[in-house]
Amino acid sequence: MTRLGFLLDSDSCIGCHACTVACKSEHDVPLGVNRTWVKYIETGSFPDVARKFTVMRCNQCEDAPCMAICPTSALYRSDNGVVDFQDDNCIGCKSCMNACPYDALYINPATNTAHKCNMCNHRLEVGLEPSCQIVCPTEAIKIGDLDDPTSDISRIIARDDVSVRAPEQNTKPKVYYRGADQAALDPTRTAIANDGLIWAETTVDHPTVPVTLGSVPTDEHGVVGRTTYTTAHKMTWKEKVSGYLVTKAIAAGVMLVAALLVLLGHADRQAAVGIMPPVVAGFFLAVTGVLLIVDLKQPTRFYYLITKGNMTSWLVKGAYILMAFAAVSGLWFLGGLVGSSSLLKILAIPAVLGAAGTAGYTAFLFGQCEGRDLWQTPLLLPILLAQAVTAGGAAYAIADLFMDVPETNAIRWVLLGGLAATAALIAVELTAKGSRHVELAVEVMTKGRYAKQFWWGGIVLGLVIPAAALIVALATDTSSPVLGAMAGIGALVGMFAYEDSFVRAGQSVPLS
Repeated sequence: MTRLGFLLDSDSCIGCHACTVACKSEHDVPLGVNRTWVKYIETGSFPDVARKFTVMRCNQCEDAPCMAICPTSALYRSDNGVVDFQDDNCIGCKSCMNACPYDALYINPATNTAHKCNMCNHRLEVGLEPSCQIVCPTEAIKIGDLDDPTSDISRIIARDDVSVRAPEQNTKPKVYYRGADQAALDPTRTAIANDGLIWAETTVDHPTVPVTLGSVPTDEHGVVGRTTYTTAHKMTWKEKVSGYLVTKAIAAGVMLVAALLVLLGHADRQAAVGIMPPVVAGFFLAVTGVLLIVDLKQPTRFYYLITKGNMTSWLVKGAYILMAFAAVSGLWFLGGLVGSSSLLKILAIPAVLGAAGTAGYTAFLFGQCEGRDLWQTPLLLPILLAQAVTAGGAAYAIADLFMDVPETNAIRWVLLGGLAATAALIAVELTAKGSRHVELAVEVMTKGRYAKQFWWGGIVLGLVIPAAALIVALATDTSSPVLGAMAGIGALVGMFAYEDSFVRAGQSVPLS
């Protein structure tokens, strides 16, 4: 088995875009998306200025995060070491796009499946060179076997000073750059100036370092150059993913509180403990499934998660966790329907475990999104669990408006405890030191584009106001469910606002 890799010679590149055009022609790549493209940056101050050209593409990682997260093995490694893709297996979940630290994948609008540079593997397999290598007028693109010490690229890599993109991600990329400016390889070191240049205008769909540049692009963010030509990459996960985080938190949380009430001796409360919780959980699990399926670019293939499931992907593991939790909730409903308090007592522990798995597995899924450093926080799992407790308390506080709920004050304390834990964890998350990507994402979330949504929605509406309402309700020992219900509604709306700002801010830092 060979290990093919690229050597991209930035010293020789003239920025002619022949590689981009050849790639588009070879693979019928539609307008608006690219498998390979040339990025221009400018550094220095007049008159000592320079323009640098860098070819961007899939890095053919040895430890490819896109393959690990792909739920259907649509991304796979061929015998020559190339990371290739299979259209027929792709469900269009877009997880590979967030897993890739190099911004290399895109959804082909013609097929609604994930595509990327595959080194023209169909040509390699018959002894031909990739189209980009053939057309490069300066021979700035070279391909060869990295395990063959006599190959051109092996000799260059051994002899010259070469670099790779994002080495801190430990994906072991097999695309090497000779003579590339480090600011061209690290997109957080350059920014797109909002000065009207037509080649690289700032747009909503094009993340850039959150600074305004003048004629001398340098500031406290460490920006040393300006990007004057590159390609835009749209945000992949938006409100549907944010919503699914909340809906499954409600499903998990209401069963957590139901299990608590069983342990407190209320297994005989048929309506409030036996029937209402699994009905609510079942409804929001169904909504969760709908959100997940609708967000797919190939929604009719959703069942591939089971029939072609890749068990290294937390999308697949999550699907099994959701099904197991749905089964437990269904048994709970049957127990409540026939009034079997003994069955509810038996199911209490499985319900807690299933709820914790349902609420928390997304932390591991986001952890596989190696391109999004903000999502790699070890605090994500406890935050999701705290949010499930909050959502469960909120669901019961709202239900108290319509039915006789036992242990009203205990439920208020559960909701208040969930809010307090969530607030404490978010505070630690915002103040903890992280990578440059994390710091930039936190800045966008708390000071930039999503600041109003985060502070007024996620913090004030979602944490402060509900906590104040609950404190008043507990202090006055009121039997009225209004304050608790208001707190619950505010907590759930605010939870979505926070999750949406977190999901979007994590994708706001440029990767290419």
